[in-house]
Amino acid sequence: MSPHIRIERPAAAPGVQVIRLDRPEKKNAITRAMYAAMTGALTAGDDDEAVRATVFLGMEGCFSAGNDLADFMAAAEDGVMGAEVLAFLHALAAHRKPLLSGVDGLAIGIGTTIHLHCDLTYASDRAVFRTPFVDLGLVPEAASSLLAPRVMGHQRAFALLAAGETFSAAAAREAGLIYAVVAPDMLEEATLAAAAGLAARPAAALAIARDLLRDERQAVADRIDLEAAHFARQLQSPEARAALAAFLDRR
Repeated sequence: MSPHIRIERPAAAPGVQVIRLDRPEKKNAITRAMYAAMTGALTAGDDDEAVRATVFLGMEGCFSAGNDLADFMAAAEDGVMGAEVLAFLHALAAHRKPLLSGVDGLAIGIGTTIHLHCDLTYASDRAVFRTPFVDLGLVPEAASSLLAPRVMGHQRAFALLAAGETFSAAAAREAGLIYAVVAPDMLEEATLAAAAGLAARPAAALAIARDLLRDERQAVADRIDLEAAHFARQLQSPEARAALAAFLDRR
């Protein structure tokens, strides 16, 4: 279990499991150990009848800056996405309970694409969403190349995933990437209240409704694997190596 992932069961939100990214000194950059911990929490939540909804939260001012740079560079050397990352993405896509998220501040890379798998996402009015995949010579992940066009339409999905444009909270809501925008000091309260409301609803009926709305599970799983194969090949490409070197120089 990673010390940077906290699993919480808030007393004020019965039936809700919170998966909290807690690495503020690195802007919640996600390591392979953190991915593994989140996968474990998703699996445990699926198996626990007391868990009726799962919520992803970050810290004040930052949801996640994306992948941890050191882990990312290790993956670049190996030319793979990483088993822990793939396991998490598949667990995320296959999770059987309602998924919610609350976003304050930075949401970069996987910090953006994770919300395409959430049923409700609340964001503070200072949240920013960006996916710099192509800037690094890489490709979209988390089945975002499939889900984003369905949610946002082709042109806005292209702007997010290929052109690397930054979306404000208001723009993300207009595009359908998130559900609601709230004040920063109300973010967690609003997200947990929504999760508790879902947790209190008839579980079987809610599960059926969710499955009917998410009838593309196999297509999502297949797209995760297809993107991962492209991702691994691109990691070995000259353009990705040059882009990563330039990124490190800027750092």
